Amino acid sequence: QVQLVESGGGLVQAGGSLRLSCAASGSIFSINTMGWYRQAPGKGREWVATISSGSNTNYADSVKGRFTISRDNAKNTVYLQMNSLKPEDTAVYYCKGKILTPEIITGDYWGRGTQVTVSS
Repeated sequence: QVQLVESGGGLVQAGGSLRLSCAASGSIFSINTMGWYRQAPGKGREWVATISSGSNTNYADSVKGRFTISRDNAKNTVYLQMNSLKPEDTAVYYCKGKILTPEIITGDYWGRGTQVTVSS
């Protein structure tokens, strides 16, 4: 089995910063793309940022210039550095990894999420 566990969420004032982490563990042969998504109350889940196995990155327009995604392949971990946070960034943040298992099966795996709350 594969598990993804997020951490680093919390309550922060507008303009502040948080750093989220997502560690993948279990039956992993390799990890391709990893990404962050978020879901605000009463809204659907939206894409925030992704990073390829070669560390190419892409960002949603709403976070471009404020958030930075990175990864540590040796630790099977992806990070999201969030700066200049705004109240509209309040959401549950989820990580997703496209993971190849030793059985040579590729699948998308999700974490359970971490709450980020930005007060005005």
